Amino acid sequence: MNVELCLPRAIVLPPGRTVASEGDGDTAALWLSDDAVSGAGELWTRLRAEHAGSGLWPLLLEPLRPDDEGEFRPWATGELYPDDMSSPQVHGPAALLAAWWDTYAKEEWPGLAPGREPARHPDAVAAEFAGAFAARRPYIRLGLVAAGRGADALAAVGWSGPANHDNDTGKYAAVVRDWERRFGARVVAVGFDTLHLSVAAPPISTDEALLVAAEHFAFCPDLVWQGSTTLAAHAEGLVGAGHWDFWWD
Repeated sequence: MNVELCLPRAIVLPPGRTVASEGDGDTAALWLSDDAVSGAGELWTRLRAEHAGSGLWPLLLEPLRPDDEGEFRPWATGELYPDDMSSPQVHGPAALLAAWWDTYAKEEWPGLAPGREPARHPDAVAAEFAGAFAARRPYIRLGLVAAGRGADALAAVGWSGPANHDNDTGKYAAVVRDWERRFGARVVAVGFDTLHLSVAAPPISTDEALLVAAEHFAFCPDLVWQGSTTLAAHAEGLVGAGHWDFWWD
């Protein structure tokens, strides 16, 4: 994967290498910077702006642990399984969320939250979030994945963060695709079992937030089980929030 050939000359990448997936040594999962990147948020924004021409979606990448800079799992170690992931396009996000909800919750599935038009362009919101996210994490590395959109990059790179709940990331990517459409979400950063999205059109009322919280619980139940403890408590933090953060145990 010669990423330099896909990018304008004005964009100079830090030293990096192509990482092959563990599942198939011949499959190039991503391009990864060798070390932490100074100004990673700004570079992410410039690379995202070139995505339409390059076909490469940028990701800010976290390791399993902040002090795990040597191995930098799963990215530098190739613990990635793109060949095991289904295409996000074959899944219906509403059906997925309803099925997961029925698995984890006792109440009746409340249905999808309504989408809304963002007040600001989603890419501008994503740029701000990328800058703030990277500024708080000096160990962040940069990844580039050949994918048509941010949601698809999750399956294309073979990320298996939610594997303890469902090991087909194509399903999760299908839901994120729908959030891109309904809420102006953008995939900005990914860790071993974490996912960070910017959100340009978050819920603006408690009722809307409760529906979004139900989707979050179906998508990532650990947010409630090991986080806010109740759906209502999780919903409180979603009103007007410009980013959503997920982690799976």
